[in-house]
Amino acid sequence: MTQYWNPESYAEHARFVSDLGAPVADLLAPRPGERILDVGCGDGALTERFRNAGCLVVGVDSSPEQIWAALQRGLDARIIDARELPFEAEFDAVFSNAVLHWIPDPDAAIDGVWKALKPGGRFVAECGGAGCVASIRESFAEALRQRGVDSAAVDPWYFPTADQYRTRLERRGFRVDSVQLFPRPTPLPGDVVHWLEVFAQPFITAVPEPERAALLAEMRGRLAPRIQHPDGSWVVDYVRLRFAAARP
Repeated sequence: MTQYWNPESYAEHARFVSDLGAPVADLLAPRPGERILDVGCGDGALTERFRNAGCLVVGVDSSPEQIWAALQRGLDARIIDARELPFEAEFDAVFSNAVLHWIPDPDAAIDGVWKALKPGGRFVAECGGAGCVASIRESFAEALRQRGVDSAAVDPWYFPTADQYRTRLERRGFRVDSVQLFPRPTPLPGDVVHWLEVFAQPFITAVPEPERAALLAEMRGRLAPRIQHPDGSWVVDYVRLRFAAARP
């Protein structure tokens, strides 16, 4: 999978990700003095919220560029893959927003979170769920098929149902207090092509570089009847999976 995170582009075209993560941060209900691990912290926008609430926060992300941006906020941020969390019973809570659907081995991440938590610790997260961005995945499938590329082979996302993720959590020993799957149509701040360039790089880089502009133009045309509103705005068909669990 080829996916590069540019903090400037992310801040310009994808700030809605952390802005819309506020409800799941509230679900965590952080308390002053708690030690919290933010898995997939990105540039630290939500991590900073926990610090401001008086928590001791560590943010981890696999993107060096995003970690650098988080460090500029004065956060304790570290380059660590979510599948390779090195912590042992260190945290009162683990938080993750819009990250778990990027992890090709979800059980490795869940296991790492379990080990990172103290007994009684909380795991609260939100990610993409079954049906998320279906319009985009289906459009890429057809556009790439016509170019001799199997989109499933480059698709970077894991969008589980509520039951599927509950099963994974419970199998590791978590007590699942709540889990819900819900649609959240999401207005974009600009053109859908910007979204594709930020989030859908594995699909785009599946074709040779000279063909990518044409692929993006075709994708825009395919998506316009599905997710562009009459006023010209774009609203992506997000579906979110949100859960709260605990390590007994």
